[in-house]
Amino acid sequence: MHTLIIATHNQGKLKELRALLSGLDVEVLAIGDVIHREFCVVEDGNTFEHNAIKKARAVADVANMLTLADDSGLEVDALGGAPGVRSARLAGEHATDAENNAALIALLDRIDASFAPFKARFRCVLALVWPNSYRTELVEGVCEGHVILSRRGTRGFGYDPLFIPEGVQGDDRTMAELSDDEKNRISHRARALKKLRLVLEPLS
Repeated sequence: MHTLIIATHNQGKLKELRALLSGLDVEVLAIGDVIHREFCVVEDGNTFEHNAIKKARAVADVANMLTLADDSGLEVDALGGAPGVRSARLAGEHATDAENNAALIALLDRIDASFAPFKARFRCVLALVWPNSYRTELVEGVCEGHVILSRRGTRGFGYDPLFIPEGVQGDDRTMAELSDDEKNRISHRARALKKLRLVLEPLS
């Protein structure tokens, strides 16, 4: 069995990635299981790819283990693709999900109503890095949909309460109103992980 460390402190991402990796003969660990001190990587890249690789390499260096990092965010067409790589920091460093949601609603409230519905997508880039060699596998997943201006639902995290995904038959539920199984079939992270499983399956 191979051991894989997930380079995130985000418990929502960790939960989703563990569920999506189920069925593989891979032991999945969190940063705290391996690095027993405060460990933070500054996400200062201009792209999801840059940030994902930076996080994965930093953790692989310290833990000397196969490492998977995720960088993902929401892109709203009416905002020119923002918040993008700043999705987790739209309302400022260390902002809560509720604060970021409120900041997004405030930005869209200023946009001409003719832009509605506000077409958007969740984008996820996963970087898998081998220690020492820095061999890197990159995959991307996208979930198209649109953003609404009032929060609905209590599941998920991030902008899930504001995002209605395409491809959920027969309703207009937000990501935060979907069950875990439903979300894990259509989400950007699920679509990226489906591609990455082709790399991980031969290891298990």
